[in-house]
Amino acid sequence: MQRIINFVLRNRNAFLYGFLLLISLVITIRSHSYHQSKFFNSSKWLTGNVYGSAADISSYFGLREENNRLVRENEQLRKMLFNMKVDSVQPLDSTLTAYEVLSARLIKNSFTSPRNYITIDKGENQGVKQDMGVITTKGILGIVENVSSNFATVQSLLNTKSNINAKIKHSDYFGSLVWEGEDYTIAQLVDIPRLVPLVVGDTIVTGGMSSIFPENIPIGTIKKYDLNTAGSFYNIDVELFNDMANIKNVYLIENKNKEEIKALEARTLNE
Repeated sequence: MQRIINFVLRNRNAFLYGFLLLISLVITIRSHSYHQSKFFNSSKWLTGNVYGSAADISSYFGLREENNRLVRENEQLRKMLFNMKVDSVQPLDSTLTAYEVLSARLIKNSFTSPRNYITIDKGENQGVKQDMGVITTKGILGIVENVSSNFATVQSLLNTKSNINAKIKHSDYFGSLVWEGEDYTIAQLVDIPRLVPLVVGDTIVTGGMSSIFPENIPIGTIKKYDLNTAGSFYNIDVELFNDMANIKNVYLIENKNKEEIKALEARTLNE
């Protein structure tokens, strides 16, 4: 307490000056309309900026919640899209839907090794199953390989073991999308016959010939192409839509008819 008293005594002239300045400012503002208007305009500008800054800070800390809300909304919209009737804008009845969609978040991502894997923050307890397709808002990402109670690993598209059915958009020509292990922005589409007309920039999408991905999910665009050594098929470099080094939120797709399809195909092969 004594230190505070000593501080005030040492700076009494400064405090007195400040007090008298404040009184003079109040008297000036109250007695002159010009000064009064300037004061109120300045105070409004100051309070407006303070409130604006406070709103910006509040919005910043609310971004995670808003982002989660948008992810959940996209989850529902994608489920409706994948289950839409052919030539119809009405979604299928919920009892007849072929695809379920689940959102998740990456907690680990590799893209520099020959066999890259991704870890997500949802597992068996949240409905994740082996062989579910994994996509982002831009395109396909990979396929679920292993599942624990609360986590799962995804075989990335950037994996030399990966092999995904893909086709040239607006055509029925399909092949296999693989990765040669070189550039993480480029995958390769093989087994496209040489009679197919190709143009650099054509869009590549999922072919729908597997029981994992729905048809027409974006993959990338043709960057360049040439014929293989036999001269019968094209080797096509596909520039991926996804930035494989910068991914956060993903969506998992479950084909509810997959087991039935696989069982039927196995029975047919064994006959």
